[in-house]
Amino acid sequence: MSHNTENQAEGITWISAQSLIKLRLQANQIPLDSGKIHAKQGGAYLSSFKGRGMEFDESRIYQSGDDIRNMDWRVTARTGSAHTKTFKEERERPVILWLDLCPSMMFATRNKFKAVIAAEIASLLAWSAANNNDRVGGLIFSPDEQLVIKPRRGKKAVLDFIGRCVRHSAWSHSPQPSKNKTPAAIKNSAVASLRKITHPGSLIFMISDFRQLQEKDYSHIANTSRNNDIIFIHISDPFEVKLPVSGLLKVSDGNHEQQIQTASKKIREQYHQRYLDQQQQLETFCRKNRIHLVPVSTQDNVLEKIKAGLGIKGSTSPGTTRKTQYRSA
Repeated sequence: MSHNTENQAEGITWISAQSLIKLRLQANQIPLDSGKIHAKQGGAYLSSFKGRGMEFDESRIYQSGDDIRNMDWRVTARTGSAHTKTFKEERERPVILWLDLCPSMMFATRNKFKAVIAAEIASLLAWSAANNNDRVGGLIFSPDEQLVIKPRRGKKAVLDFIGRCVRHSAWSHSPQPSKNKTPAAIKNSAVASLRKITHPGSLIFMISDFRQLQEKDYSHIANTSRNNDIIFIHISDPFEVKLPVSGLLKVSDGNHEQQIQTASKKIREQYHQRYLDQQQQLETFCRKNRIHLVPVSTQDNVLEKIKAGLGIKGSTSPGTTRKTQYRSA
């Protein structure tokens, strides 16, 4: 690939550190504050984040209106006067970014690859977390490489995350077949690693197309959601939702090719129904486990879509970025 071609593809099939660093200003529009966010759960209703964990501050004399569940019975028994516990919000909280760079994410027929959009979203959220004085960490994975990044505070933590993201082997233009690793096994390993690096009270963003998730993966995620806020950011392309009426199409994952006859109405309907079934499964799981779900298409204005999905005031109705030509991935 020539240098000029690489420059033209930047921001479409791959992303540079400079582009992700520039997102720092836009991140101010996404305040990760539990009092300002009302995210959609399972596509059905809005609910506030749990927010940061709460730590014990002190015991004081009980006052009218205090929550009886916070009574400090030991101090009450010792002093003979009713006392209640008070708590303060922890000053920082881990924000975990689970970033999927598997082959299915290296695809788009509009705008830019799903993986590029995922990297942009992860960077926006990382900058926002740093602005909110939260610790930033995560997991970036593909069939060939799984990077675990321990949560840390500050600008350096974000720059480290961005650096690891753009240097990840997933961006190679010559992907190698993964030996003895099925897509399902790769996702399972990434979900298992997420559980290992997550501590109660974390805010977890899982950014993926959520393909090849198995029952045990959903079970692990459900268990993790009990003590943490989890947000699914589901990235898709219009081609994955509905096939165009184009006749014979050839698609490839970089290693294998397959032909799809889209002139057949029956094939198009079956294809669309499979997408609807997968989407319904995802929404049902999120609703059941109080997981926030934010759908993002490759044709969306990403910043506005994230703001709207998180229920941030001042966001506009999400639309398309601009008219684009059909792009084969």
